[in-house]
Formats: sequence, C-alpha cells, structure tokens
Amino acid sequence: MGCKNCCNACLQCLFGYETNVMLVINNKGVGALFRLIQFLIIAYVAVYVCWIQRAYQDTDSVISSVSTKVKGNILTNSPIEGVHVWDVPEYVIPPQGENTFFVLTNVILTPGQRQSKCPETPSEVTKCESDSDCKEGYSDVHGSGVQTGHCVQYSDKIKTCEVQAWCPLENDANIPKPAVLGAAEDFTVLIKNNIQYPKFKFKKRNILPHINSTYLKSCMFNRKTDPDCPIFRLGDMVTEAGEDFSVMALKGGIIGIFIDWNCDLDFSERFCIPKYSFSRLDNKNPENNVAPGYNFRFAKYYKNNESIDTRTLIKAFGIRFDVIVFGMAGKFNIVPTIVNLGATLAFLSLTAAICDWVMLTCMKDRDNYAKHKFIHLNQNGDSMPLSSMETSSYGTP
Repeated sequence: MGCKNCCNACLQCLFGYETNVMLVINNKGVGALFRLIQFLIIAYVAVYVCWIQRAYQDTDSVISSVSTKVKGNILTNSPIEGVHVWDVPEYVIPPQGENTFFVLTNVILTPGQRQSKCPETPSEVTKCESDSDCKEGYSDVHGSGVQTGHCVQYSDKIKTCEVQAWCPLENDANIPKPAVLGAAEDFTVLIKNNIQYPKFKFKKRNILPHINSTYLKSCMFNRKTDPDCPIFRLGDMVTEAGEDFSVMALKGGIIGIFIDWNCDLDFSERFCIPKYSFSRLDNKNPENNVAPGYNFRFAKYYKNNESIDTRTLIKAFGIRFDVIVFGMAGKFNIVPTIVNLGATLAFLSLTAAICDWVMLTCMKDRDNYAKHKFIHLNQNGDSMPLSSMETSSYGTP
C-alpha cells in the first residue's frame, strides 16, 4: 500500500501542472504605476540598448594601416644660408613614418662646425674667473662638450670654461620670428588608410570607390563641400584643431588626425565611410609653459676644402601629425539578440514584484489585498482566514 501511494505521488509530481492564480485589482494608481514601469523598461531597451548600443549586433574592432605623402616647396633667403628652396626630402623628417609625419616649420642653423676647442655657452655652471673654476674632463649633461680645464674669454665681460666640442657652439636663444618655413601651412598631405574587420571579412580604404585619379589631383578636404577627399591642407587641419598655424609654427607642436571608422554593417557598404577630426595633442597650458612646442636636432656632415669633417647643425622646430585610426563595426547576430531579449523579459518580470510591494505596503487597503493575495493553510491543509492568524506580515493581529 505504501509503495502504491509513493508511485501515485511520483506520477502526480511528474505529470501535474502548476499555474499561478491571477488577481485583477481595479486600482488606477497601481495600474498606472504598472504601465509606467513597463513603458520605461521598453523605452530603455528600444532606445538605449537597441538604437544607441546596438546590443543585438556582434562587434569587431578595426585593424588599420596608414601611409602619407606630403607635397609643397618653399623659397627662403636667410643671412646664414642665403637663397634656398626647401622641398619634401628636407622638411619632412623622416621621409617615412609609422602613422605619423613631421613637417619642419622653423629652424636654427649653425653652419661650419668642426671638432675643436671653444668657450662654453655662459650659464651659472660654466662661468669662471680662473682655470681653478674649470675641471678637466668634466662633462655637464646640459653642456656642449668636455671641459679642458682652461678658463677663456667668451666676450668682453664674460669668461667661461673651454670645452672640446663641435665649434662654434649653437646659439638657440633667439628663435626666428616669423617662422622660417611659415608658408608650410599651404602644404598638402595625402593620407591613404586601409582598414579591415576580420570577423566580418570586411575591407575598405578611405579612397572611396567614386574617387578617381583625375578627382584626386584637384580635390581638397573641406568638411562642408568635400568631406570625402583624402588630401588635406596643413593650415586647415591646424585651424580645425583650434590653433593659429603662424603661432604654432614658431616652436612646433603635435596635431592629432583622427579617422573614425564606426560602421553598421547591417546596412550597405557605401554607408561605411571615414569621418575626420583634428585636435592638438601636446600641452600648451600657459600656467605650465615649461619646454613648450616640439623640436629636435640633427646634422648634415661633409668635408671642407681641407678634408676636415665638418657639419651644419640644425635645430628643427615643427609640427608632428599623428594619424589615429579607431572604430567599431557591428552586424546582426542571433546570440546577443536572444541574450538581450532574455534580459528585457527579466526586467519586465520585476514590474509585478514592484507593484505588489507598493500595493501591500503603501496602499490603505493593503490588508484586503493581502487577504486575496495570500492563502494561508493550517496543519490540516484547510484555508485559514487572515483575521484568525496570530500575526500577519501585511495585516493587523
């Protein structure tokens, strides 16, 4: 008999069906709250999750390669170098860079340097009165050479320690104004950018299909009239970054060229196009203007008529352009769609729990609601009125 009862219990457990009792409450306040919460959840999912975040899509990050080609020439006439034409091999340093290129805008030349002895540039460390103030073999990190131990005349009133160095020494106290190559703002640069999204087997470049060689020879990037042209005027990029080219050219700086490849691949490929923007990257805070701009030194070596190694030292000021490519592509995928659909249903299920809490806690008829909401059973399995309970979670004793 006991075994039969056990089997019947198992069958009832296996084939029995349980369902919730639905209690309909005609209360405008609770009903309005219920619909409001539902509306907010659906609006959040539709607007933020689906439209803004596109959470129904699978995504992939961009892989990019960049090459640049600068064009332009400048004629200068300086007391040191005379008439000189600057072309691309001279003012683009180095000729090839990885996602970056440097354009020379200002320069301090020190021609005819050779290995010899000369007075060090005056400073608190290098000024002297006698040979005892100089130390033979001493090399200052901020100096120009190695001291010989002699104190020599630098000018009529100043003596400095003699150094073994490339002489004459550079004098970079006075930066040329205006910038020697200030006309570089009219130079142009062609930026060739190839991108791909490996997960979607998608490849494209910023020279779009409608751009041919004839168009490329005459176009110039303009955000309003020609936003697809990959040729940029240097002055226009600096202006879009909120800077004055003539001022920036004096001491140099760094400009970022941002190429945005965010694409929705659920639409046609022709809608996936680059968006360009520009910003200054180096610090130009007037309150902390220590070591401003961007500069470096290099030298051109040759032998003079006496076959002595000679060089022209060049302190180069200029603008470094960093090409920064970023982007994310998305395409419909059933897996994230199901995941987000499940999350939405879970959010919606909370609506009833919130309304139940409000109904059983904050409403004046909460005891009546609780009586119909909960069925309490005694030890014999019979229903028990709420008023007969010693204590109630929502009612009164």
